[in-house]
Amino acid sequence: MDVDFPWAYDGRGRTAETTPADHIRDMLVLLVLTEAGERVNRPGFGCGLRQLVFAPNSPELAAALQFTMQAAIERELGDVLRLQAMEVSSDDATLAVTVTYVLLEDAVEETVTVPGGRP
Repeated sequence: MDVDFPWAYDGRGRTAETTPADHIRDMLVLLVLTEAGERVNRPGFGCGLRQLVFAPNSPELAAALQFTMQAAIERELGDVLRLQAMEVSSDDATLAVTVTYVLLEDAVEETVTVPGGRP
């Protein structure tokens, strides 16, 4: 059973469940939006996207973020997905992140877009 994120009740009043593919997408979003040091027992978990909300935007910042996010995704989720492509683009005041991956369990390709730091 995979618990849906964010946690909620289903129509029967029980904890809502989700599909394995949706659960992996939820784990990816949690990883991207978690700051390093935020989790007590896993201080290296996270990739620092939210730190950049008020940072000056630039192509160099986008390249550095892409490198750290790619490393974090491969380190934390490498056993359930294979990263196909990642694009972090810096356009005016928006930092957009697109992650394309393949689920190892069933070889289905998925894409998650985080425009402006929001899933």
